[in-house]
Amino acid sequence: MLPLLEGIRIIEVSAVVLGPYAGQILADLGAEVIKVEALDGDIARYAHPTGPDGGALFLNNNRNKRMLAIDLKRPEGKAALARLIGTADVLFHNMRVDAAERLGLGFDAVSAINPTIIHCAAIGFGQRGPYRDRPAFDDIIQAASGLAGLESATGAAPRFVPTVLADKVAALHAVYGIMAALVARAGGRTGAIKVEVPMFEALAAFLLNEHLAGATFATDGALGYPRILSPNRRPFRTADGWIAVLPYTDRQWHSFLTEIGRDDIIEQPWFADPRERPAHIDALYAIVAQSLPARSTADWLERLAARDIPCSQVPDLPGLLDDPHLAEIGFFDVPAGYPDSIKRALPQPVLFDGIPAAADTAPRALGADSRAILREAGMTDGDIETLIRGGVVAQT
Repeated sequence: MLPLLEGIRIIEVSAVVLGPYAGQILADLGAEVIKVEALDGDIARYAHPTGPDGGALFLNNNRNKRMLAIDLKRPEGKAALARLIGTADVLFHNMRVDAAERLGLGFDAVSAINPTIIHCAAIGFGQRGPYRDRPAFDDIIQAASGLAGLESATGAAPRFVPTVLADKVAALHAVYGIMAALVARAGGRTGAIKVEVPMFEALAAFLLNEHLAGATFATDGALGYPRILSPNRRPFRTADGWIAVLPYTDRQWHSFLTEIGRDDIIEQPWFADPRERPAHIDALYAIVAQSLPARSTADWLERLAARDIPCSQVPDLPGLLDDPHLAEIGFFDVPAGYPDSIKRALPQPVLFDGIPAAADTAPRALGADSRAILREAGMTDGDIETLIRGGVVAQT
């Protein structure tokens, strides 16, 4: 944990991946993140696989947070959270707008309680368009944004990317949106700030960054970045496995073709012209594919590294756990104080030189900090006890 956002209090009302991932990044950077859960908890706490301290999905997205469990459907729960909102710098949620409004978490309700709050809503679709009320999950956004259909441009059937990419892309947009609002406030901006992070628009912009292509200049311009959409752009077979190779610059292509004895390609007029070569990228990738089965992966990695040609082994998920680079930097090391059931953890990958880091705290039990959080919000011990006995608040 780094002290960069020390003194910032963020209320995170979220579940599963999008909100928790964003909240964890902000907590890693030193913000006090209070995760608000229903009395039955974030469903990720129970998602398979689970250990004695919770589900892996929950444990990998909720470190360095404090935990408040409260029933926001009860008037007493809404009133208690309102006390907490009055002490916060940021309110962040990732629920549908109508659900947030019903729970008193919409911008108007929250800014009425705290006129200087930063209100960030990560939602499925932007509220200015006709999709505003649609439910959204990662698969739906991968489909709607064009990501799932992108495979059809290479001749393959549409498919989902096998990771919750839409959730995590939107989470990163939420982080920079919140931090930009904090900077604006520190620079003297007054009043509440409303930040809207629509998953659909975020992933569409992410996808079209390179694929808008000719449509950037003409209404009938062709979309798609040709090299990326080449059906031959893929990991290549070697004599004993797979390898990724990407000659990219003039020097790298010359060096690779020399390595495989294809000087005849270098002598082609189109090869010398950087404007013409992209039109032949499929043929060049086919040459790469034809040449690599002659040698082992290790042999190719050594030869290509010697020529400074970008390349990599292609590990599967278990292979990533044994990666020598990740092992050397302690990527999966478990912080001191984590429960013994956790054998690997994931780090905050952004490094800040010269900033002293404190130890990370493990994801905590449901409602572990409820009493302390409400006390800090100005509630008396008697009032808190009444909420706990009445089943409005859970305290582990």
